[in-house]
Amino acid sequence: MTARVLVVDDILANVRLLEAKLSAEYFDVVTAMNGIDALDSIQRTKPDIVLLDVMMPGIDGIEVCRQIKNNAQTHHIPVVMVTALDQPEDRVKGLEAGADDFLTKPVNDLALFCRVKSLVRLKMLTDELRARSPNGETVKLMTRQENAEQRPGKVLVIDNRAAASERTKAALVPHHEVTVIDDPLTAVMHAAETRYELIIINLDMDNVDGLRLCSQLKSLERTRQVPILIVVAPDDHQRLLRALDMGVNDYLIRPIDKQELLARANTQIRRCRYTDQLRSHVQTTMELAVTDSLTGLYNRRYMESQTAALVEHAINRGKTLSLLALDVDHFKSVNDENGHAVGDRVLQELASRLKQAIRNIDMICRIGGEEFVIVLPNTNADIAAKIADRMRRNISGKPFNVGADNGPLTVTVSIGVATIESQSDTMETVLKRADEALYSAKRGGRNRVNSTAA
Repeated sequence: MTARVLVVDDILANVRLLEAKLSAEYFDVVTAMNGIDALDSIQRTKPDIVLLDVMMPGIDGIEVCRQIKNNAQTHHIPVVMVTALDQPEDRVKGLEAGADDFLTKPVNDLALFCRVKSLVRLKMLTDELRARSPNGETVKLMTRQENAEQRPGKVLVIDNRAAASERTKAALVPHHEVTVIDDPLTAVMHAAETRYELIIINLDMDNVDGLRLCSQLKSLERTRQVPILIVVAPDDHQRLLRALDMGVNDYLIRPIDKQELLARANTQIRRCRYTDQLRSHVQTTMELAVTDSLTGLYNRRYMESQTAALVEHAINRGKTLSLLALDVDHFKSVNDENGHAVGDRVLQELASRLKQAIRNIDMICRIGGEEFVIVLPNTNADIAAKIADRMRRNISGKPFNVGADNGPLTVTVSIGVATIESQSDTMETVLKRADEALYSAKRGGRNRVNSTAA
């Protein structure tokens, strides 16, 4: 694993020491000697992670961290506070400023590389999600007012040592909803059914392989994205490394300080919500790219890409496929006489009725203002014409109650039907025939179905 690391410290010897350690592990290291230079370097070099000294003249590390986390452009960059201070309240202060982790000088090599590699993996995931979003840089980020302390998180504690689990629960309960389960199998099943924002696992449970439990949770679709925080013994370096390698997000060394436990839990819950928000935004963006925002039907882009493949598939396998080209009759008059808001509701109601008239394998697309295409796989011309006429009657036979001033509206449609006729057919040729049949239906008086171009 490689990444760009920004090391910030006002003492040159400390900078050079961290630079040497990280470079030996093939990280790309950039440096800064004060807070102002650090903020400038972040904008110029775009690091994957920042190792930030707390005690610096001018802008101290706490304020630098706060500015990084309050900036929508840099909020997602992990920050690790590095300081000679080793009191729990100092660690908590750094984490509450938005830092993702904390290291104490002199920095332990194992802790340094574990923290850096774990946070870089998370950064890579976040970068991938942001890259899939056209406006990833403008995604609304989790604000400090919406953090874990003010929005209770759902935490699952897996520990069969009653005294230890009760201490963990006591530290979190005033701020979060905590469920304690002592049986690993039950815990895994429960975690797969209930959405948690953090899972805390004691690696030293009685007669339980904690690493295998972490592996199970990271392998299941429903739980692999849930942050895991493990509790380990001070000298359990080997299992700690294996846990982090399999994707465990954070760890605490016993004896546990309650304030640090709460701060780390808050950080993981906040991070979980941020990545969930990004995933939701990406999913919404993908849906908007292929669906019509007014009706919820597929749009022209999706129709063209999918229908071409469906036509080719049908031809190659000797199957039938039909297309319906549908147009609302006199739709301009609906808008002119009742307003565009009523016209929009007509299209929404029309879309709803069309969806009720098709099978799960069929596809409806809105390709223009009042123009629609319905794709009917495994459907010959005669059946397609019957389906089209049923649609037409379902639309014209029941007035549209859409809030028009003059009461419910009578809406009619014209439909053209075309079917694959030869091995040389393409989506374009079948759709052209459907359009020609549609125009013939309109010329013939509208509110009718036509299967033959005229």
